[in-house]
Amino acid sequence: MPVLKVGLMGCGRIAQSVHLPVLTHLPDVQLVALAEADPERLKKASLFAPKAVTYSDYKKLLEMDEVEAVVICLPNDLHAEAAIASLELGKHLYLEKPLAMTLEEGRKVLSAWQKAGTVGMIGFNFRFHPLYMAAGQAIQSGRIGDLVSVRSVFSTATQHSPPWGQSRQAGGLLIDLASHHVDLIHFFLGQEVQNVWAAVKPPDDAATLQLQLATGLLSQSFFSWNAIEEDCFEFYGRKGKLAVDRYLSLDLEFTDPIRSFDRPKRLWRWIRSFGRVPYALNKVFSPIHEPSFRSALQSFVGAVKANRSASPDLKDGYRSLAIIKAAEESARTGLRVSVVGLNHESVAR
Repeated sequence: MPVLKVGLMGCGRIAQSVHLPVLTHLPDVQLVALAEADPERLKKASLFAPKAVTYSDYKKLLEMDEVEAVVICLPNDLHAEAAIASLELGKHLYLEKPLAMTLEEGRKVLSAWQKAGTVGMIGFNFRFHPLYMAAGQAIQSGRIGDLVSVRSVFSTATQHSPPWGQSRQAGGLLIDLASHHVDLIHFFLGQEVQNVWAAVKPPDDAATLQLQLATGLLSQSFFSWNAIEEDCFEFYGRKGKLAVDRYLSLDLEFTDPIRSFDRPKRLWRWIRSFGRVPYALNKVFSPIHEPSFRSALQSFVGAVKANRSASPDLKDGYRSLAIIKAAEESARTGLRVSVVGLNHESVAR
């Protein structure tokens, strides 16, 4: 198969820990260009791809006809600008979230994508985590019956995020963490959000978010930059409960409605977990290991090579952005905010 020639924009912490190692080891991918404004970061990035051409300005990278696809890891406020520039030059696009900083910018990105007709994928990589994929399949299969409620937590340890990422100009906590769970709720349940309530604890280091979905189902979430490393979901259904923790779970955890009947099943799950020892050791000895990053980028490359649509696509990025913007408004006003129409306000493909 022909090699896909890729340019990477932004060589900061996440790019050096994830995107550079993955892109330089994916088969049939050649990282031909790097763009980074910080000379020291650019120098470190070059160690991963010594033959790649380097630029301090991402616009220079886009001038290379050789570059067929771009991966954008720039600061959030540059996402829309860089995405539009890439699409206007006919590049395939993998864009780390968020899609943009405003809905107006987001619509411009979608419009450019429609005109380009190229593959456009948003970096909601947690959709590709094997446990989250299994959770979605279990819910859709009716394993726990009709859902009654959903709860989730996504938090990081103190000082986990870089200062620019925690600034209001970069979007803050809701953009950084909540946007992932907003997307996952849609991924798990396949329902659109209708109403949003949110509260943010000053100075933007903790937030709660409640979503009301099309069926009336309520989802409640907590997010923080200054708590513990945790990323988990709990789904309550009429036939039981499903829980999954991205950091700690070895498998999906099911609980029967009546706990006394659940004890034998828990014992069996404990015995069966011995078969997951290699997976457990991988978690223990590689705490920053996140398999979904590689899977997401691999899916993007596969979509480009097969000339097919990618998922999650840029419309999924717009849906999440619309809900987050509604959450920001709710946090400012203390009121429930409707998103009916907003999350459909996208360019038809």
